[in-house]
Amino acid sequence: MEKMKVYLQYPWKFPDSPYYKYLLQKVPEEIKYLNVDKQKGTITHQKFFWFSNFLKKNIRKYTRLLYPSMLNAHLSPSGGYDLIHCAHCLSKNQSEPWIADFEAFWQLWVSTKQTKRGLKKVKKVLERKNCKKILPWTQKVYDEFILNFPSLREKMEIVFPAVPLIVEKKKIGEKVNLIFVGRYFYQKGGFHALKAMEKLVERNKNVSATIVSVIPEEIKKEYLGKERIKLYDLMPQDNVFDLYGKSDISVYPGYSDSFGYAFLETMSFGIPTVTVDGDSRRELIEDGENGIVIERPETLDWNKLGPREEKIIEEMIKRTEELIKNKKLRKKMSDKCIYEIREGKFSIQERDRKMKRIYEEAFK
Repeated sequence: MEKMKVYLQYPWKFPDSPYYKYLLQKVPEEIKYLNVDKQKGTITHQKFFWFSNFLKKNIRKYTRLLYPSMLNAHLSPSGGYDLIHCAHCLSKNQSEPWIADFEAFWQLWVSTKQTKRGLKKVKKVLERKNCKKILPWTQKVYDEFILNFPSLREKMEIVFPAVPLIVEKKKIGEKVNLIFVGRYFYQKGGFHALKAMEKLVERNKNVSATIVSVIPEEIKKEYLGKERIKLYDLMPQDNVFDLYGKSDISVYPGYSDSFGYAFLETMSFGIPTVTVDGDSRRELIEDGENGIVIERPETLDWNKLGPREEKIIEEMIKRTEELIKNKKLRKKMSDKCIYEIREGKFSIQERDRKMKRIYEEAFK
């Protein structure tokens, strides 16, 4: 049987999302992805990360000022494939069949800004016959699409991203290592996680902590010499996974995440997460099942320590300490994490089953 050829269209010149990388792992035998030679996953080289991030910010800034309704749409080359899969962007192709997945509704525009004109333009593109399917990552994003484009309901289907399972069974020991991994130190909640970890390490002799991020120099100096708190710069994923293999609880607020692959990756190691509510958070972390979700105040400063922030940190300390001291609870949550990645909604087999059917239906 000849394989179905799917052209993977990226939304950005420098692909830097784990989505592409995991989509290419354990691809079903019936499918062949094209345009994958540049795919290397998440950027970890600091200079390239800053350059890429600088370009993105400025492109969005000036597009927002000059042309806020510009669609995040790309023209794929014609011929040589059966279907286009647009990874969180739209297609400019007029005849080739295509589908598109979305982590967030704002990805429809280059500026990320929603305007009346922009909504009309998007609707026109999504109503085309060659747009076969729209795949929100979560129920929250699905609901936002339906709210704005109710007539497109039949084209909508939720497909959760997936990651491979790394650990079949997590060893639950007396020593506990806490971990935070996030590229953006303040926006992802690294500052508050570090403050919570510091207290937990002071209170519990069996606890250590690890932070991997773009950490400000003043923070590094402040924690220099603290033996049970290790601070690391961005590093390749293999090195991060080595640290996950030695960790027991993820303390990851994830303030700016609309999804957050960190949740899935730690789950693949059987590591429960203590996090803060936001966006689709409760679709990933079920409070008391595979982690803990702390309520979030309406306003929050990522890089400050006011009363609201102190309250969040105290709650992180309290709930994380529950896991530190309760091995049975940690084991229960670890098992649930592994289940979700092995055979649950974040499993590769579940994702591939859906994607294979969606590709076949789109090609008919």
